[in-house]
Amino acid sequence: MRISARVPDLPALDLLLSVIDLGSLGRAAQAHHITQPSASSRIRSLEQLVGTPVLQRTTLGSRPTPAGTLIAALAQDVIEAAQRLDAGISTLRDRRSAQMSVAASQTVGEYLFPRWLKDLRARTPGIAVTLDAGNSAEVAEAVLDGRFPIGFIESPHVPKGLADRAVAQDELLVVVAPRHPWARRTAITVEELACAELVQREPGSGARTAFERAVEAHVPDWKAAPLLELASTTAIKNAVMSGVGPAVMSSLAVADDLAAGTLTAVTVSGLRIPRRLRAVWPVGQRPVGAAQDLCAIACRPRP
Repeated sequence: MRISARVPDLPALDLLLSVIDLGSLGRAAQAHHITQPSASSRIRSLEQLVGTPVLQRTTLGSRPTPAGTLIAALAQDVIEAAQRLDAGISTLRDRRSAQMSVAASQTVGEYLFPRWLKDLRARTPGIAVTLDAGNSAEVAEAVLDGRFPIGFIESPHVPKGLADRAVAQDELLVVVAPRHPWARRTAITVEELACAELVQREPGSGARTAFERAVEAHVPDWKAAPLLELASTTAIKNAVMSGVGPAVMSSLAVADDLAAGTLTAVTVSGLRIPRRLRAVWPVGQRPVGAAQDLCAIACRPRP
């Protein structure tokens, strides 16, 4: 239902009630944290809108005219309803800011999100966060469907319908067990990597997609034929350490294992696979509240 242009705005009506209650335009201006000239201008606009004076100014203060008394009586219910609306919106915002659901790829969920969550809870104490981890294709689909206000993916390209912002840099590395023959090599060729039976993530994984596109750029007729597909980063690492075969994994996921010597990184001549990890959200629906805070935290440079 369209509201008539003759209806005064809420701040003017609220100010009129305060003038009548406090008996002075100056005291009402102070109560509303505005200057007295601003208060006078607001009342004049109200009087021009209704076509008649609503206040009578005297040396002792201000009092309502008969028209002002009538408008104030009608405005009382309007202002009280607006206050209830304001309180309801505040309650809704508080509930939304107190809980948040996030979708993230496994690399982000396991190796970056815990630190982000610590910083988010320091900024918003008591916030409850639910993390749904999956591969990048699953995350993108869930955000597009509206199940999550924000997601984090590691795919080389962002699906249509999603806006994005880079939050971190990463690189894919070829890793093997220390006793694997490649561990003693200075480097291997892209062709050797393409011919190898690898332990890989399932289709839809951002790491697998980035790896396959990088190899296809060097070996156009190559088709992936994994030795073993696993949906867990930890499972892939355990398989590689057990000698099942090489894998291509995020540098974030294997940093501690490389430092400990339980995995060895293999140089591939002429091949590097850097990538950006991204926050994504539906086009036209920028993150707000806790989701906006999380995105800002994720974008901060890592120490």
